[in-house]
Amino acid sequence: MQIFDSHCHLDDRHFEPDFAEVLQRAKIAEVNRMLIVGVDQRTSDRAIALARRHAALFAAVGVHPHDSQSCSENVLTHLQALASDPKVVAWGEIGLDFNRMYSPQKEQEHWFIRQLEISEALGLPLIFHERDSRGRLLEILKMHPDSRRKAVVHCFSGTETELAQYLEMGFYIGITGIVTIRKRGESLRRMIPSIPSDRLLVETDAPYLTPTPQRNKFRRNEPAFVREVLLKMAEVRGENPEQLADQVWANTCGLFGIDPSDDAPQA
Repeated sequence: MQIFDSHCHLDDRHFEPDFAEVLQRAKIAEVNRMLIVGVDQRTSDRAIALARRHAALFAAVGVHPHDSQSCSENVLTHLQALASDPKVVAWGEIGLDFNRMYSPQKEQEHWFIRQLEISEALGLPLIFHERDSRGRLLEILKMHPDSRRKAVVHCFSGTETELAQYLEMGFYIGITGIVTIRKRGESLRRMIPSIPSDRLLVETDAPYLTPTPQRNKFRRNEPAFVREVLLKMAEVRGENPEQLADQVWANTCGLFGIDPSDDAPQA
């Protein structure tokens, strides 16, 4: 079995004391590749630095909606330069988050649209973050169409209507440990069987969203735990886990333009 954690934040300081052990545990769990996702200039720099040192790691650059108020054209120019690195395979995570409103809506929308323009010029796939935007993210995407746009909706937790629209746009759907949580993941488990197998990705969002049963023992999530997400997806869909793993691996490599046959030793 080969598993690709398509969204994690291994640049987080909580991984510094045991980073090598985290990668080793991922390898044991057959998590052979990981994508470290930037949320601002500093974390994007850090993601690339880590990816350069480890064959199994890749990077994405971008400005998260929470950090929109500190974004600027200078920041985006810096990120564009970073995007030329061969280890950078996506732009993100970007989008809208009206849940905690760490940045004003106007700022979020402005820099979201600006990053859509940049990523499209670069030809990079996108990683979307959406939380409680009440349809606004979809509205903006429809206002700024691009027939070549490839994207994954990170940590999908929306409605059936939103899911249908994302799928119609050709997007992939990222599933996290939420699917394993009894009450919080109930609606997501109902929707997962309706998602075509060739549109599914699995993610940890580590160090956040630790899946069951690890969340009963560990506060920090890590890439090795994405295996539980895959197994729960297979259970909910009534599919063979190894066959689903192969499909999700191919999906992830296809979206991010990575050769699925390349060996990726954890070194």
